[in-house]
Amino acid sequence: MLDCDVVVAGAGPTGLMLACELALGGARTVVVERRREPEKHSKAMGMQGRTVELLELRGLLDRFKEDAGVLRGGNFASLGVPMRFEEFDTRHPYVLLVPQLRTEELLAERARELGVRIVRGSAVTGFVQDADGVTVETGTGPLRARYLVGCDGGGSAVRKAAGIGFTGQDPHMYALIGDMRFSGDLPRGEGLGPMRPVGLVNPERRSWFGAFQHQPGVYRATVAWFDEPFPDRNAPVTEEEMRAALTEHTGGDHGMHDVTWLSRLTDVSRLADSYRRGRVLLAGDAAHIHLPAGGQGLNLGFQDAVNLGWKLAAVVRGRGTEDLLDSYQEERRPIADGVVRNTRTQAVLIDPAPRYEALRQTFRELMALPDTNRYIAGMLSGFDIAYGPGEHPLVGRRMPDAELLTASGPRRISDCFATARGLLLLPGRAAPAASPLAGWADRIDTVTAEKGAPEPATAYLIRPDGYVAWAGDPARHEELRRAATTWFGAAA
Repeated sequence: MLDCDVVVAGAGPTGLMLACELALGGARTVVVERRREPEKHSKAMGMQGRTVELLELRGLLDRFKEDAGVLRGGNFASLGVPMRFEEFDTRHPYVLLVPQLRTEELLAERARELGVRIVRGSAVTGFVQDADGVTVETGTGPLRARYLVGCDGGGSAVRKAAGIGFTGQDPHMYALIGDMRFSGDLPRGEGLGPMRPVGLVNPERRSWFGAFQHQPGVYRATVAWFDEPFPDRNAPVTEEEMRAALTEHTGGDHGMHDVTWLSRLTDVSRLADSYRRGRVLLAGDAAHIHLPAGGQGLNLGFQDAVNLGWKLAAVVRGRGTEDLLDSYQEERRPIADGVVRNTRTQAVLIDPAPRYEALRQTFRELMALPDTNRYIAGMLSGFDIAYGPGEHPLVGRRMPDAELLTASGPRRISDCFATARGLLLLPGRAAPAASPLAGWADRIDTVTAEKGAPEPATAYLIRPDGYVAWAGDPARHEELRRAATTWFGAAA
């Protein structure tokens, strides 16, 4: 007997968003989390533009925008060249500054609204899978489910128990990071980018200090150096260690006081060899870890969740195929590989060794070019994600959030996805009397628009995650139905 359809290991942003997506798709979901209480300090501090768009698709953006600031311009490798996100067709060309704790709080609230059960103090200790399901051993007893998804971080117990390799590079950058106040003046240098308006680069020492104020008087401070490992990477950071690092690399502690959080950071980067083994899947940091440069980590996991959730829910409900589930790895692993590569690039560029100055200057000049700036900005923001080519240039890409004119009045495309269903957008003048996808009405909504679509004479089949599955002549019904079958299963 099944206790649920899916067990999600981990109640971080990835696990909680995945649980919400699964619940919207009709999959009974239990989240198990080893921590008894939520973390008291935020690691990630913001959401990139594509993540903001996904929140809007699900009707959640207003919750997240409350009291949140925005950062315009972005940053790559602390080179000080702003990213021009406004070059993209988006209503959200910015980073939304929402601390991770607030993100987890809001997603847990939403998950509970959708009927998700969240069990804290219950780590996954092992599992056994068979042809019909997976039995998950947890600290509060076994759970029987159809699938298990590991969203349990870089040290993922689920990944290790599944025997999935985690291939990558060992670190060459080491850093101490924390939240604190300063009574003295902080050093101010150049080239640390918009997220670190105060800082100091020490080329001779191959180190740098950077800080930004995320609450009145409270700074997120980082001291980083290269090729001198921590004596003990797993030891807790003490105030004395942070004070000594500040003094060694900047010449003083600058009146450091009221320290509320300290941690270690490296540029270690790894990517899971596979995102799936049978009935066990991985998402978020369990599938990929990297230097948190450019603010991509939380966003990468969040988008894993939105890609996987509707597909796994469809499989659980008997409407999706194994090929649909396999498309999760096919689509998301290359995206993670790209993030791992760009953060490895950034790790070299933020090494202040004099021998890299020519490389840094070359990158500054390249990033000033519109095409290069757009390429890097699209990579950081997620606006450039493409899930395979199609006959139409929008296939595999995010659907622009146009304002449509429908028979019932104006409506934005983003307003059509709150329940995570598919969407068939038909041009008004050529629309048939009945939807050509009437057999999929239980999972695909049909909207007819007089104007507002990117190409007025084109029909669009859009996936629940906002990516275009098919685009073409609205009269090509058989072709459209084949696409609907591929992504949404057979007609009812």
